[in-house]
Amino acid sequence: MSYLSEPSSVLNLVTDNEAHVDVYIDEDVFKLETSHLFRNTWIYVGHASQIPKKGDFYTTTIADQPVIMVRHTDDKIVVLYNRCAHRGVQLVTEVAGNTGKTFRCPYHAWTYRTDGTLLGVPRKEGYENTGFNDSCASKGMTAISNVVVHRDFVFARLEDDGIGFDEFFGESLSSIDNMIDRSPMGRLEVVGNPLRYMHHCNWKMLVENQTDSFHPMIVHESSAGVVKEIWERMQPYNGPTPMAVECILPFTSSYDFMEKMGIRIWGNGHGHTGVNFSIHSDYSDDSGYFDQMNEAYGEKRAKEILDENRHNTVYFPNLMVKGPIQTLRLFKPIAANKTLVESWIFRLVGAPDYLLERTAMYNRLINAPTSIVGHDDTE
Repeated sequence: MSYLSEPSSVLNLVTDNEAHVDVYIDEDVFKLETSHLFRNTWIYVGHASQIPKKGDFYTTTIADQPVIMVRHTDDKIVVLYNRCAHRGVQLVTEVAGNTGKTFRCPYHAWTYRTDGTLLGVPRKEGYENTGFNDSCASKGMTAISNVVVHRDFVFARLEDDGIGFDEFFGESLSSIDNMIDRSPMGRLEVVGNPLRYMHHCNWKMLVENQTDSFHPMIVHESSAGVVKEIWERMQPYNGPTPMAVECILPFTSSYDFMEKMGIRIWGNGHGHTGVNFSIHSDYSDDSGYFDQMNEAYGEKRAKEILDENRHNTVYFPNLMVKGPIQTLRLFKPIAANKTLVESWIFRLVGAPDYLLERTAMYNRLINAPTSIVGHDDTE
């Protein structure tokens, strides 16, 4: 009998050829993913440019765990569980800011250094002869011990034991490296806050959609297809192609284009579309950027960097980066049927503002709650 007729409690929900529907809709499966998958893999936390000064912090979540990314007094980036060691209250409620040298709990005013160590407890004499000095609370906030900063991209693994960072990502880090190398100065900066919107579906459906290259010409016919139709009616047109048209038209590319674009997979669930070329290969530029890249890297190396036009790179389980357009999308699981999507943009440090303008426009056109393309995917 096929396992597909078995109850959802069975463990074998995936075969070589099929995945059971419960993988995408069952709350028990979702809880297992939250407590095991997202704790044992390396999850993107944030970017160092979000916390440039000592005391700067940014709060986010890893699955159902609220965490704080903070720059400590020694300039090191630390990731802490966002909870007070006393009663477990969420310690920091702001999204970002500067806390100075200490965090202070809004409930009972326990204070901590920015590495999480306990600094002060009000009326400490009241804890005498209670065993407080040997308690977990006396050790302060819980710091996540497995944190790696790869060229300013901050990743954390909640579990103490597990697969190492280099082993987990392997050659897939080349997509992040390429996005960074597109800066003449080899640096990126996060610009502004992310565009956020909620999808009422499982997080895996959204992640898998990032490398599904056979849906755009169907799903986006109602948006990109209309843009194409209007643009064709405007011909002949002697001016430069508008930036918005240049960003949206490739979503109408044919099956043949998408198939020849190619897909590469690495171990541990990572992979990218756009091996040979991509929908980002033919962007125009007359801002002097190519000359800047040649000067920074030499003509041969600059050409290697800019010829690598990968479409979407998925980092399992829930991160996607788009190097040629400098965007990053994070798919945050909320429930089995609910996922919060964050879409971030980066500035290529030292590059012309024209590129950032295109990046921001692309993000608004494709990834915003008001996007005509994004709503196709939502529906």
